[in-house]
Formats: sequence, structure tokens, C-alpha cells
Amino acid sequence: MAMQKEIQKEKQPGQQRPPPPAAEEKKGAVQFSYAVPARVEELIDRTGARGEATQVRCKILDGRDRDKIMRRNVKGPVRIGDILMLRETEFEARPLNKKGKGMV
Repeated sequence: MAMQKEIQKEKQPGQQRPPPPAAEEKKGAVQFSYAVPARVEELIDRTGARGEATQVRCKILDGRDRDKIMRRNVKGPVRIGDILMLRETEFEARPLNKKGKGMV
């Protein structure tokens, strides 16, 4: 019974809802995720189904894995000496094998 009365109170015309609580962040605010800089040391080869990515060897410049050298796949133009901003440094790209499909 009490539940029905509450529902009826909510449905009464002319009654306005209270404004939503003030959000700390404004709508459309930009949020950045933490990234770690890494410098491209070597271009290994093109990879991907159509060669759209480049596998590079890069050196981590900051963060907990500082001075670690790892292999990453990069999409888009890249040169030796470029700085990549990596979201994570825990996973490394698989090494490229030079074997084609059907070769042993």
C-alpha cells in the first residue's frame, strides 16, 4: 500500500524532480590516461594483414620499466628517434617470423 502511494506521488502532474547532484567534472571534460614515453631505437619490419603496422624496438624512458627495451607494433608513420607514448609496458609484441603461409 505504501509503495503505491509513493508511486502515485511521483506521477502527480506539475511536480518537478529535484535537480541532479552537481557533478565534480563538467560534461565533455577531457580525461587523460597515464602514458609512458618510449624512444624508437630500431625499425624491425612491416606487419599486419596488409602491412599497415610497423614493428619497432623501443627504449622506455620513464616509469617503473625505465631503460627496458621492448618490441611494439606501431600503426602509422614512425622513424628512428620518435617518441611513442605507451599506455602499458607490460606486454610485448610477438617476434615476426619470416616464414610465409604454407612454408615449413
